[in-house]
Amino acid sequence: VPILQELIQSGEEEDACIELLSNILEVLYKAQKWAVPGAQAVILPALQVKVKKHIQLVLERLLHTVNRRVIILDRENTLRSHYVACMAAILSQMDRDHYSTYIKAFPSRPELMDFLMETFILFKDLIGKTVYPSDWMVMNMVQNREFLRAINQFAATLTEMFLSNGSFELQLWNNYFHLAVAFLTQDSLQLENFSQAKRNSILDKYGDMRATIGASIRDMWYNLGHRKIEFIPGMVGPILEMTLVPELELRKSTIPIFFDMMLCEYQLTKSFSRFEDEILRKLDSEVEGGRGDEQYKQLFESILLSCCQRHPELAMPGENFVALVTGLLERLLDYRAVMNDENKTYSMSCTVNLLNFYKEIDRQAMYIRYLYKLKDLHVSYENYTEGAYTLLLHAQLLKWSDEANTAPMQGLHSPSLHTQRQLKEALYNQIIDYFDKGKMWEEAIHICKELAEQYESEVFDYEMLSDILQREAKFYEKILKVLRPSPDYFAVGYYGQGFPTFLRNKVFIYRGKEYERREDFELRLLSPFPNAEKLKSTSPPGPDITDSPGQYIQCFTVQPVEDTKARFKDRSIPEQITNFYKANHVQRFSYSRPFKKGPKDPDNEFATMWIERTTFETAYPLPGILRWFVVTSTSMTIISPLENAIETMMKTNEKIMSEINRHQNDPSLPVNPLSMLLNGIVDPAVMGGFAKYETAFFQESYLQEHPGDEGNIEKLKDLIAWQTPLLAEGIRIHGRKVTEDLRPFHERMEQCFVQLRAKVESQYGVREMVCFEDRRSGRPRSMAWGSDWDRLSHAGERQVLHMEATLTPKPVLRTSEGEDRRNERKENRSSAFFGYRRQDLRQSISDCASQLPEPKDEKRRLSRNMSESSLGSADGKQPPLSRDSTGAQTSTAGLSLSPTGFGGRVKSASKTTPPPRKISPTVYETFLEQSNAT
Repeated sequence: VPILQELIQSGEEEDACIELLSNILEVLYKAQKWAVPGAQAVILPALQVKVKKHIQLVLERLLHTVNRRVIILDRENTLRSHYVACMAAILSQMDRDHYSTYIKAFPSRPELMDFLMETFILFKDLIGKTVYPSDWMVMNMVQNREFLRAINQFAATLTEMFLSNGSFELQLWNNYFHLAVAFLTQDSLQLENFSQAKRNSILDKYGDMRATIGASIRDMWYNLGHRKIEFIPGMVGPILEMTLVPELELRKSTIPIFFDMMLCEYQLTKSFSRFEDEILRKLDSEVEGGRGDEQYKQLFESILLSCCQRHPELAMPGENFVALVTGLLERLLDYRAVMNDENKTYSMSCTVNLLNFYKEIDRQAMYIRYLYKLKDLHVSYENYTEGAYTLLLHAQLLKWSDEANTAPMQGLHSPSLHTQRQLKEALYNQIIDYFDKGKMWEEAIHICKELAEQYESEVFDYEMLSDILQREAKFYEKILKVLRPSPDYFAVGYYGQGFPTFLRNKVFIYRGKEYERREDFELRLLSPFPNAEKLKSTSPPGPDITDSPGQYIQCFTVQPVEDTKARFKDRSIPEQITNFYKANHVQRFSYSRPFKKGPKDPDNEFATMWIERTTFETAYPLPGILRWFVVTSTSMTIISPLENAIETMMKTNEKIMSEINRHQNDPSLPVNPLSMLLNGIVDPAVMGGFAKYETAFFQESYLQEHPGDEGNIEKLKDLIAWQTPLLAEGIRIHGRKVTEDLRPFHERMEQCFVQLRAKVESQYGVREMVCFEDRRSGRPRSMAWGSDWDRLSHAGERQVLHMEATLTPKPVLRTSEGEDRRNERKENRSSAFFGYRRQDLRQSISDCASQLPEPKDEKRRLSRNMSESSLGSADGKQPPLSRDSTGAQTSTAGLSLSPTGFGGRVKSASKTTPPPRKISPTVYETFLEQSNAT
């Protein structure tokens, strides 16, 4: 080393200096001692060599050393940095002649190709594994500058010696393109990541090397000629990665390469499907990795459309392709914008947008990939119901067959499942678990039935059949015995240009969590948008809001609109079953906004209380693969004050009946809710009763002003009349369960009811109850109401409503205990709400009808309705009732069945106000459905 230093300092003995330096490097290389003390003193003098006559000798030694010892470089970073500094210094001393002399010195073409191969691999390795810290700007830029000169020199060698038909080397060219793209996309050249001062300094000293190498890549691509097809689709990903670099001029010069790829494949195969598939697949991973922006989407669209328009044969397919890619880009950019948010609500929305997009364009692998991303998000937030529906989409793609799985495997369980049957069975079991956790047992039962069918009829696995049937039985039990609170639904509007495109000026219906208050929901909703302003009005905002640059959120509670279930109509269904369908599998939701219209009446607000009802329809039913869906259509209906009164009475009667059923079938329930409900209706001091309706709608002046409302007035009167027997039964139950402390309260309520009943029956007719036994105890009942208002009551005809009670029918002769049990089960299956035994129908009706109180003795009848001697006593025993044979015959003749579960007869009112002419057997079944229809 001292001799070398002395030779260099003297400036003489140039050949000896070079030879000695080479020998020292060779010795150190063989000894693998690049990092020993003194190595720095060996390399640094080489940087001072001014003699270029034999510099290629040193270059060759260095390239040879590193190309053969790449592993050593990876192990020793100090060695790596020393070598790169030395090589960069030597490359900086070389000009075009030096490169030309060095290339020509290779004795054969294969040896030159090996050198280029190794050099491309070496450069790519050094670029990918940064030698210097990122803040060593000068060292990184010097290295990149020299590498760029070398790459361009070697590119010229490629074009001259490895492009013709007889000498073309596909792998060599492929290595060049991958090296050039790696150089262009390295972090140290991404100037937008630096400060403005640092960026200006780099541009002044070194320029933007990305534009230079990008132009070289473009020229090398076009030099390929008819060989381009050999790089499709392999080079689609690297070219895409290059065009996504956020440099405007680079993008403008390289995006047209995509059209050239399309044209090459189209000219050969009359389609560019391979190119399209590859760019869609690569675009997904590149954008998710952080590349791409709105500017790129616009440039891609404008440049490719312009290119397609100049080639008529590609005009239509090219436009479709551009629309496809820009649509995917928009969704990917939305997804990337929210994927790292702490609140994953909007990540789920963007994930669904993407998987729906991939489903539409039939990219099953990408579709399944995002299905599992969505499933993982749901499970992390304990949205088990939505997670189950998401997995169900994958299961629906599979067949019950032993065919091999063709789609990429997803999930932890997948690698061991080789056939579609195995995978589908595993998915179904996981779906059942998720539905169970989400309390969606009805949906779990459907899956169990399908699995049972397979075990029983296809694979004959009776052990698994037994297991799945036991699980199914437990789900049926849970439906009836486990409490399931109905979720609330909220309408949320995102207004203003400040929101992402997938939210902007759209309305969504959200499904709340169990027991979630609207205040808590709003807090969770607003957390991702701290600058958003909450709108206080529930009316749709105007252009001043929707076109503004800000963010405005509107939130209010909506009610699910249940679709009529044909299989439930006119049938007795437990409340636990019907309540599920009132809040699930719903696609329409309503919001009612009251407003005043016409002259105001300060004493009676009902006369001018109109309702503006907005109905929202979502893209998919809730619940689904999301807890919310966008609103696709909106309609508005105006409800008149009279129609509003009818609807209110229907809902009130339905609520009374529901409470009666609950208390009859579960005596342990607290009485307080029933107390408040009944007292709020019978005590005028609390709610005012329905006297306001009479004042507003039953006057002769109202009928003269609204002659078309005569039918609705009769409906309202009929509903008021039918509320009386419901209240009577409710008060009877209340009296049986009330404590001594509340006995005065109950007596006060009875007194109010006596006055109310007398008034209603005198004006609107009498509705009296009879009772039949339903042997199926312990289950609150509900009905699916019909919607035919034409079947409502008219005066003169009697009607029966079946009311569950403790009356015991006369015993029926039985042949044997076993046969009786079978008959009992059969009859119970076919019985109606508060049902009866078909074989005892005539006798039961006669018995109960004979026990009806006589209306002539009002006090006696009311006393029997309210006391222990009427429909039941506190201990459940029934005292004997007097019978009038004539009355019994009359009553029996007029009795008819109703699926509503209540029975009675209608008597004329004593006053001139005419009751309805006829009462249909299905009068009460219309209560709920008419409300929904209105």
